[in-house]
Amino acid sequence: MIIDGHVHFVGDGSNGSGCWLRCSTLLDRMVEPIVKAQAGILKSSRQLGVDQAYEERLINLIGRSSLDAVLLLAMDYPYDPSGNFLKQKAKFYVPNDHVLNLAQKYSQIIPACSIHPARKDAIEELERCAEKGAKLLKLLPNCHNVDCTDSQYRSFWQKLANLGLPFLAHTGGEFSVPVLNAKFADPRILRLPLECGVKVIAAHGAGKSGIWDPDYTVELLHMMDEFPNLFTDNSALASPNRWRTIPALVDPKIQPRVIHGSDFPIPSGGFGPWLGRLLGRKDYLKSRKIKNPLERDVFIKQAVGFSESSFTLLSNLINLSEAI
Repeated sequence: MIIDGHVHFVGDGSNGSGCWLRCSTLLDRMVEPIVKAQAGILKSSRQLGVDQAYEERLINLIGRSSLDAVLLLAMDYPYDPSGNFLKQKAKFYVPNDHVLNLAQKYSQIIPACSIHPARKDAIEELERCAEKGAKLLKLLPNCHNVDCTDSQYRSFWQKLANLGLPFLAHTGGEFSVPVLNAKFADPRILRLPLECGVKVIAAHGAGKSGIWDPDYTVELLHMMDEFPNLFTDNSALASPNRWRTIPALVDPKIQPRVIHGSDFPIPSGGFGPWLGRLLGRKDYLKSRKIKNPLERDVFIKQAVGFSESSFTLLSNLINLSEAI
């Protein structure tokens, strides 16, 4: 199966999804139409609501692409280490049940749950989601405020390993959602789940997002030498701010452990890779004519040298027999 292994849902709860999108500040209200426009739902959301408009748009995009399916990510709230709920620190929320329900509705959706390990019900919720068909766990440690090395989470990682669910962890800088602890962008905090036997996917190759972000790609590559159960993905690497990580991940030594992902609705375009001379002018111009952002991202990733295995690797890491 050809899978986009990194796709977000955006919703505001307008259609009973339980999703939440913060629009409390002036900046939030300024950014909201930009996000809707990038997702292609600026007009349709006014009639259908954000939830339904995004759902219909995503399914339409998948159907008109070369993809067989996408991994759709839930998004938990941040918590402190004592398990206290930090809603005021969140940018958006996507319940596990909404993603699981969409996977029941559409064969093109593979569900990924999101559960903060400090939650009092973390292991219970993990077991529930796995039973209902979740194929992976997604967290942004620096934004969710998760110190993955904290020994209090060992039983959570052990349960994750026993269930056979991979862990997709954001690594590297971030600016689209609030960062609570920048130190947790370092892939070296993933050592404990790896030691517990979890298959870990370090998203974005641990590269820079903003100008002043540390670049942890070298550290990630060293860890991949040590842990055969550590993988990475190329999500958002076609965006204007992350393309510099591409050369490290197209290395033939690393390629067999790189998973394709777009990070939709984050913008994907060829300008950054073209500017860095990773994408030829002809391919750059061709990419601009591809209106489907999911398909555009596939084209750019192929053009800069990612192998065909990156599009199918995720199907080997997760059990798809119950997902399709």
